[in-house]
Amino acid sequence: MNYIDNTPSSPGKFKMEKSSYKRLHSSLAKLTFWSLVFLGIIFIYFYGFNSASSSHSQSDLSRRSLRTSFYGGHVFERKVQSSAKMKPGRKMSVLVTGAAGFVGSHVSLALKRRGDGVLGLDNFNDYYDPSLKRARQALLERSGVFIVEGDINDVELLKKLFDIVPFTHVMHLAAQAGVRYAMENPSSYVHSNIAGLVNLLEVCKSANPQPAIVWASSSSVYGLNTKVPFSEKDRTDQPASLYAATKKAGEEIAHTYNHIYGLSLTGLRFFTVYGPWGRPDMAYFFFTRDILKGKDIPIFEAPNHGTVARDFTFIEDIVKGCVAALDTAEKSTGSGGKKKGPAQLRVYNLGNTSPVPVADLVRILEKLLKVKANKLVMKLPRNGDVQFTHANISLAQRELGYKPTTDLHTGLKKFVQWYVNYYGDGKKSAH
Repeated sequence: MNYIDNTPSSPGKFKMEKSSYKRLHSSLAKLTFWSLVFLGIIFIYFYGFNSASSSHSQSDLSRRSLRTSFYGGHVFERKVQSSAKMKPGRKMSVLVTGAAGFVGSHVSLALKRRGDGVLGLDNFNDYYDPSLKRARQALLERSGVFIVEGDINDVELLKKLFDIVPFTHVMHLAAQAGVRYAMENPSSYVHSNIAGLVNLLEVCKSANPQPAIVWASSSSVYGLNTKVPFSEKDRTDQPASLYAATKKAGEEIAHTYNHIYGLSLTGLRFFTVYGPWGRPDMAYFFFTRDILKGKDIPIFEAPNHGTVARDFTFIEDIVKGCVAALDTAEKSTGSGGKKKGPAQLRVYNLGNTSPVPVADLVRILEKLLKVKANKLVMKLPRNGDVQFTHANISLAQRELGYKPTTDLHTGLKKFVQWYVNYYGDGKKSAH
């Protein structure tokens, strides 16, 4: 593992109507849409949660706590300060939320290895097997990265961390991930992706100095767009899932805090990230598990036997994009919650620009695993999944120097090597 482990079309532009009436109609339509989205989210959070089954409530209590069980004291503060300390010549001290997650652990290690100060924060929820997160934590701690166990909704904890360390940057990767799980537990997405983001930004805008913030949006914001490749200039007001809606809401919230408080904010729209230490809920991961166990794997196809394809992006390429975003982030312009000048606001696609049909993904895995998959062809369900994703990365190439170099076969080979080493021959459970 290296961090822990094609040419795009021209950007398309959404053409606006010329008449003032149609512009007004379009604006009202968008306003109505987002009003309904936010009202729906509020309804789900305050009413849907209370009507959920008792098993869900118990699951949420074990999944996360609003307050960390313990923090403070000299030993705790020394651990935090030591982890966040920069090596001579470095000028970046980064708070990484979701540090025990897939992308968070890779980014944390990459930053630490080059000498930046890094402090992790993670609530170790059980959306997927927490033991994998603990294994990532152990890997990071061996490299000198301390992960505070706590929730981004714990405002007092966040304030405490900023009192101990004057972070120059925040890499915000904590989120409730997954498109399909939103149909089962929608309130968890509001809790993490909206309330959690607002709490973090509230603390950041009051910090002195204010940190520059880079955070994970998602390619899911493109929703039902049919124009490809997806460009940052394309419309993002047609989400196909609640997850996508919360990420789009996050982009609007980021704009608000940038405008009012002068926070420097950069959103990164990740496209289907894969690789070693990945998430077990991702197709490439559970396909590998189930192929080795001889189980059926679902191969979705779109209507009229259409192809389902994803712009699979290797974790090492994503890490390079994240680090480049941090390195090019300008300072926030506010102080003590007051804006003193215009601040940087950016959004970038981080993808591979080479969509691959899911059926081809399976064929590559069969070859690498030397096992024939039991494929079960199914219609693409209406659960938030979209037929295809395809990133236009010309903006990130131009402004971040972002250039993905890993093709799917090479990346999956590295993943399979890690998987077999970590889980064995498939007999060890991978949840």
